[in-house]
Amino acid sequence: MIMRIWAYVALMLWIALIAYTAVVIANHGANLLPIFFGDMMRINWPGQFNADFMLMLFVSASWTAWRNDFSAKGWGLAVIAFFFGASFLLIYMVWLIHRHSMNPAVILLGERRSGSA
Repeated sequence: MIMRIWAYVALMLWIALIAYTAVVIANHGANLLPIFFGDMMRINWPGQFNADFMLMLFVSASWTAWRNDFSAKGWGLAVIAFFFGASFLLIYMVWLIHRHSMNPAVILLGERRSGSA
């Protein structure tokens, strides 16, 4: 039951994030990287937030690669996880919940580590 609720919440969060992103792109363009790294180079609070966020993207990408046994597919998904953040991870988690019949061990650890392979 909890996994089903989490999947619905994740979908709602994803929709909100995509809508927010669309408005930002419409108003400011898609040129994120100079702003993102520019704030980091200025050593200010927005830069600190960006550095923290980038480390969370790294953790997300690392987990994605690890969960997929560092396979070619895992590395490909890790790159997507790093560059697309929650817009990837939310949908990936919903897909995993559906694919693995809401089994949290398989969802979080992968089939081999959970003993389901």
